[in-house]
Amino acid sequence: MAVRHFFLILMVVSIWAFNNVAVKWGLLELPPLFLTFMRFVIVAIVLVPFCRINRQQLPWLLLLAFTFGFMHFSLLFVGLRYTDAGTGAIVVQLGTPIAMLLAMVVLKEKLKLVQLVGIMISLSGVVVLSGSPTIPSWWVLCLLLCSATGWAVSNLIVKKSPPIKPLTMTGWIAFLAIPITGASSFVMESNQLYALQHAGWHGWFAILYSAIASSIVAYTLWYMLLKKYNVNLIMPYSLLTPVLSVLMGIMVLGDSLNSFKIIGASLVIFGTAIAVINLRNLRMHARFPRLRRR
Repeated sequence: MAVRHFFLILMVVSIWAFNNVAVKWGLLELPPLFLTFMRFVIVAIVLVPFCRINRQQLPWLLLLAFTFGFMHFSLLFVGLRYTDAGTGAIVVQLGTPIAMLLAMVVLKEKLKLVQLVGIMISLSGVVVLSGSPTIPSWWVLCLLLCSATGWAVSNLIVKKSPPIKPLTMTGWIAFLAIPITGASSFVMESNQLYALQHAGWHGWFAILYSAIASSIVAYTLWYMLLKKYNVNLIMPYSLLTPVLSVLMGIMVLGDSLNSFKIIGASLVIFGTAIAVINLRNLRMHARFPRLRRR
């Protein structure tokens, strides 16, 4: 891998990790569902005018607007209001093993024994995390697990859907999720416009960072790198996201670090790594690197 691409990968996972810190800042001044709504508004304004879809793609994007736009993002933002940035990132990392289990059940994809073992290890990490004082109640953990499940289900939908360009998908999911998140905020929250008018730099930074840096910039770079390199070489780097989120939460927000979080995070990340990293493909890629296209 070219050195510049290695640093681009680190930049992408760092952007995603810091997004949890930015959201925590935003939640100091804005309600969580309204913050999600504003994120989607900005993404849609930037991308939708330049992205076209067809009738065949629309039903799949509507599904994704609910599973990815509402279930994943809205529930994540609500969950982060009651826990710290690192804990939220660790639990949501379970989206990967959950997606693998759903693919086995729904799509009849086969999982190897070592992958099942990795999934069980990662799930055991959540059991440990449930005892952490950073998760004040069982329903907060349930919100974060539902957020992870929304991400997992979205991956299955994308796999079955017709081809949609990544930025087109990002823009239209945001656009179609605006009514869902807007209505949810209207019903369950209050004084949203007042909060927006009186928001300081924390609130606006959270909206703009989450929309532009995390959604548009990071995903554009990520998909560019996936086109250049083997998926098995790129995907393991995403496991750095919860690790960096924990470290950034401690350094920037002053989050606590306890034994439950350390052991739980280690089990989740280690188990997910066992489940997703194909060591044989990595060894083959190292011995016979992908040739450059001419």
